[in-house]
Amino acid sequence: MYRRIRDLREDKDLTQKELSKILNCSQQVYSNYELGQRDIPTDILIALSRFYGVSVDYILGLTDYPFIHK
Repeated sequence: MYRRIRDLREDKDLTQKELSKILNCSQQVYSNYELGQRDIPTDILIALSRFYGVSVDYILGLTDYPFIHK
């Protein structure tokens, strides 16, 4: 999951600082999410999912398909 959120961020050419502002947290807190040193709260997972347009399951590594298939 941690590598996945880093890859999503890098695919958008965003820095940790830029994304932390979007998520309303500090750059250090966000860095800890990417490094797996801090659990990602549910509200942040939802915000990341909405921002990137991918499912929470994708971020969590439960599926390799970023979008919800119906």
